[in-house]
Amino acid sequence: MTPTPRLLALAAAFAAVLFVSGCTETPASDGHTDHTHGASEGAQPAAFNDADVTFAKDMIPHHEQAVEMSALVPDRSSDPAVVELAAAISKAQEPEVGQMQAFLKEWTGSSETGHEGHDMGAMNMQGMVDGATMEKLKTLKGADFDTLWLRSMIGHHEGAIAMAKTEIADGADADAKKLAESIVDAQQSEIAQMKSMLGE
Repeated sequence: MTPTPRLLALAAAFAAVLFVSGCTETPASDGHTDHTHGASEGAQPAAFNDADVTFAKDMIPHHEQAVEMSALVPDRSSDPAVVELAAAISKAQEPEVGQMQAFLKEWTGSSETGHEGHDMGAMNMQGMVDGATMEKLKTLKGADFDTLWLRSMIGHHEGAIAMAKTEIADGADADAKKLAESIVDAQQSEIAQMKSMLGE
C-alpha cells in the first residue's frame, strides 16, 4: 500500500492551516482600525464622524440647560401656557439627552461630554443662556418672569436649531441626523408658539 495519497492529504491540510493562519494574522495594510472586527458576514459597521461626536457633546449640556430653565417655571410663572410648554420641553429633551449619551458611549466608549458643570466651553455654545440671566430668572415671578423666560428660551432654541442643522449637513450617523431633524422640527414649532405668547 503506497503512502502517497495520505502524504498528499496531510500536505494539503498543513497548507490550508498555514493559509488560514496567515489571513488572520496579517495586519491592515493602511494601519487603520478595522471597525468591522467581529462583525458577521455582510454586517455594516456603525458610521460616524467628528461632526456627530461634536453634535452630541455640545447638545447634551445645551439640552440640560433647557431642562434646568424649564424647572424654574412651575413656581414662578403666572401663565398656564408657559407652564405647559416648559413641561413639554423637559419631557422631550430629557430622553434626547439619554439618547445622545448612548451615542457617545457607542462611538467613543464614554458618555462624558467634556462640558460637565456648564463650563465656559458649554456657555459659549450657540443659544446658551448666560449665568447672569439664569440668576435673574430665579428672582422674578409672574409676567416679568414669563417674558424673560420666553425670550431666553427662544434664543436657546435658535442656537439648538443651528447646531442641529450643522449635524444634518455634516454628520454621518443616520440616527444622530434623524434626531437632529426632530430637534429642528420641534423647536421651530416651539419658537413660533413662544413668539405668539409674546405677541410677536
